[in-house]
Amino acid sequence: MNYKRILTVQDISCLGQCSGSVALPIISACGHECCLIPSAVLSTHTGGFTGYTFCDLTEEIPKIHAHWKESGIRFDCIYTGYLGSTKQIKYVADMFDDMLGLGGIKIVDPAMADNGSLYKGFDQEYVAAMGLLCAEADIVLPNVTEACFITGMEYREEYDQDYIMKLVEKLDEKGCRCIVMTGVSYREGYTGVLIYEDGFYSYYEHEKIETGCHGTGDVYASAFTGALLQNRGAVEAACIAADYVVECIRVTREDDRKKAERAEKAAKYKGPSFATDIPVCGNPGHWYGVEFERKLDVLADRINNRR
Repeated sequence: MNYKRILTVQDISCLGQCSGSVALPIISACGHECCLIPSAVLSTHTGGFTGYTFCDLTEEIPKIHAHWKESGIRFDCIYTGYLGSTKQIKYVADMFDDMLGLGGIKIVDPAMADNGSLYKGFDQEYVAAMGLLCAEADIVLPNVTEACFITGMEYREEYDQDYIMKLVEKLDEKGCRCIVMTGVSYREGYTGVLIYEDGFYSYYEHEKIETGCHGTGDVYASAFTGALLQNRGAVEAACIAADYVVECIRVTREDDRKKAERAEKAAKYKGPSFATDIPVCGNPGHWYGVEFERKLDVLADRINNRR
């Protein structure tokens, strides 16, 4: 089993099961050292919470970089997630230049858009900068919306295989060498991952769970990175990560149903407050993230060929 040192650069949401808070445990479960440069620290993620706190750590990035460089620290892989500004993108590009060891891998998840729209606070200047970072990467992990913004293609809710092939072709023209595109759906009830590497296409289809969860893109990218660094190859790593995310969503939704049943019983219950049927957290649904922790053993076993 390989033991690699992986650096991830993205924000930390202190509560919310996304970004750096999922990258650390998932990559660690895959058998690697995971180092983190936080681009920002938030009390919660922004998907459904209000009044959250935000601490921008942009100017800490070059300081950490300088300290590591002076100390002779190098990484086997640098994997980027949500980056909050064009300045942060530039700082990451600087690290690509001199923080990777021999044969080091650059993985970029251009986490900036979904469902046809950019995330709040991003503009075309940011898109252009992210496009340049993707061109420097060895592997990019866009969803369909992000691929459209990077290439300038029109986003479509409904599309066919020719449309996706054209999208991949334009990403290739932009300099993206290996593309792992998530959320590619050709038929109702299913979605999948398209992998383009060395001129060859692969497509892995899996069940589409309509009620998805916030942060699953971060879970996917982290599991992909962890599997890839265990010499799984882009196609196998893409499949492992997809299966893991589906299992995580499934177990979270199953838990939602159980919590709803318990909440219904609790609403009718008139006995002592210590009754086991009363939900401990008082929340009938785990709405803010995916319960990825409950399937970490499955991911580790899959990578180690124990299942």
